[in-house]
Amino acid sequence: MNRLVLTAQLVEKNALRYTPAGLPALDFGLRHESQVTQNGAPRQVSMDIKARAVGDITDALNGLELGSTHGFAGFLGSQRNGKGVVFHVTELD
Repeated sequence: MNRLVLTAQLVEKNALRYTPAGLPALDFGLRHESQVTQNGAPRQVSMDIKARAVGDITDALNGLELGSTHGFAGFLGSQRNGKGVVFHVTELD
């Protein structure tokens, strides 16, 4: 199963674009910070991840303010160049 659910802050938002099929697409950046327990000890987690949305959800995402925190859900895939990971957001909480 490939599913990611993440609470994160919107830190970057590119201009809305359209795929060759005519679907709206939005590339953006997210920052996640939290504390988790690993092997019985607390651990601070901080990460930035590149994200992408395609289709109807882009309207809601494009309306979000930079710096705002939301719940995002979707799946992980590779970037177009095959180097690195991109979070494909399909749901917004």
